[in-house]
Amino acid sequence: MRAAVFFDRDGTLVEDPGFLARPEQVRLLPGAAAAVRAVNDAGRLAVVVTNQSGIARGLLTEAEYAATAARLAELLAAEGARLDAQYHCPHLPELTGPCECRKPGTLLYRRAAADLGIDFGGSWWIGNAARDVEPARALGGAGAALVGEGAAPPGVHLAPSVAAAVALALDYLPAP
Repeated sequence: MRAAVFFDRDGTLVEDPGFLARPEQVRLLPGAAAAVRAVNDAGRLAVVVTNQSGIARGLLTEAEYAATAARLAELLAAEGARLDAQYHCPHLPELTGPCECRKPGTLLYRRAAADLGIDFGGSWWIGNAARDVEPARALGGAGAALVGEGAAPPGVHLAPSVAAAVALALDYLPAP
């Protein structure tokens, strides 16, 4: 079993212009590649879990999402970083009905654990909204951090950037 750092995508690793549909729209946030590379260098898995309700809304297709996911991987690779996996929820409960994969649901995290042999107890969650980090508590995660300003839920750290959030995570996680 390996520890992972679970990242939200839009607003955490990349700029969020709203419903990314074209690869050329994908822009890394400052320090995002270095943060993912630090996770890689620490021997942890780097996994993206993202809600993509634009698919249910008809604002982008699965193929367009896949193209933006591939572009994210390319941009990270150009800076020596890699994601071990990317998972997405294409649903919007108001249109498609309830699902277990839409964050804060835990299905995609459980799927990642099964696919990659992840130990939740040694893993961290990093996002820019409470729903991104709530699964940490539900799954017995080691910790969580919100990127941005404002207030964080109890037990969740607040970090000014994804790089600062990763530094927190790596300080808390035991050596592999």
